[in-house]
Amino acid sequence: MNVLRLLMVDDHVMLTEALSARLAELTELWVVGRCATSDPRLSDVVRQAKPDVLTLDVEPAGASTGRLVSQLRQIRPSTAIVVLTGVREPGQAVAAARAGAAAWVPKERSLEELTEVLLDVCRGHSWYPPDLLGPVLRELREDAVRAAQRNGPLDVLSDRERDVLTGMVNGKRGAQIAEELLISAETVRTHTRSILAKLQVHSQLEAVSVACAAGLRADGEPDLAR
Repeated sequence: MNVLRLLMVDDHVMLTEALSARLAELTELWVVGRCATSDPRLSDVVRQAKPDVLTLDVEPAGASTGRLVSQLRQIRPSTAIVVLTGVREPGQAVAAARAGAAAWVPKERSLEELTEVLLDVCRGHSWYPPDLLGPVLRELREDAVRAAQRNGPLDVLSDRERDVLTGMVNGKRGAQIAEELLISAETVRTHTRSILAKLQVHSQLEAVSVACAAGLRADGEPDLAR
């Protein structure tokens, strides 16, 4: 039987230590490390630990929940992310789901329930509590409708190219975009050249003009009200 590598990310140290000690008793899981959500070394810890599944408390992230989950997914796409938190905010749950979080487990759930979710997400399943599942599914359906309605010059761009272009629209420099997307400055330059070629423009200013005309907002979504 394969033992799953588990990394626990939470600012509540005592709670994490107690929970990891109990999970360490299970034969199916190996707790390979613990880290605070706000730890600036989090990205490096994830790379080094190479977890199969990661528990994440998003309370410290607040409105940046989606970005945090997305960044962790980019660092290690094969890692299943389980939000383990006391937060019951539908907006944060929706943001986490959009970014690829496989599950959202309230901290008051039992150890047995948490263990079942941790094992299930590694089999490709997802789990959200009933009070959050409705809003999550509703927003994801609306996302699908918006995606189906998209028809414009930006459709030729990849998701990562759209991320870079959104940074340009926000007036950010290449180094800032690279830092936020966790990629190198050279990769940003490569994406920028590809964006200019695909949009058939000759400068970043022209690319931004095309993006704004197409309704690209600061969050990277098209403005359907235009």
